[in-house]
Amino acid sequence: MTDATEVLREEHRVIEMVLDCLAQMIAQIRDTGSTQWEAAQQALEFFAQFADQCHHHKEEDLLFPALEECGFSAQEGPTAVMRQEHELGRKWIQAMRHALPAARQGNLEAVRAFRDAAVGYLYLLREHIQKEDHCLFPMARQALPPQVHAQLHEQFRQCSSEEHQRWVQVAQELHRQFSTPPEPQG
Repeated sequence: MTDATEVLREEHRVIEMVLDCLAQMIAQIRDTGSTQWEAAQQALEFFAQFADQCHHHKEEDLLFPALEECGFSAQEGPTAVMRQEHELGRKWIQAMRHALPAARQGNLEAVRAFRDAAVGYLYLLREHIQKEDHCLFPMARQALPPQVHAQLHEQFRQCSSEEHQRWVQVAQELHRQFSTPPEPQG
């Protein structure tokens, strides 16, 4: 049987690459009071475009309604919780975006605001991905009939456009940038 959530799990791995970069940015801010702000800007755009517009769109507009048609409560069930967490993630992204220009200029209050929002987003998304991978997606595997899985899988694949691939490349580049050990000083 085709598992519709396979595509979403693959996207989670891409999102986690950029979350790892965000964790390193947070550590840089903690250790030095600054980070690579251009990379931070790229990460924010990735989270807004790929994680939210692409990935969360597939969940909110395709998967969740299919689960709700199978009896999941849209007001109190797991899809409602996931939607609430998506909204909270959007607020953390907005807070980082708001702080970024002044943080780039070295404003310490803005640097702290960016860091705090980044920590909130990082924690939220790591937990959110775990809930989806280990709770919601197995529930979907059981609840959805095979033909719905096949239909959703095809719809998810159709959403994977050139724009989708571009964001995957951004994630890979950020990951390379932050997994390369720093040059020895001396």
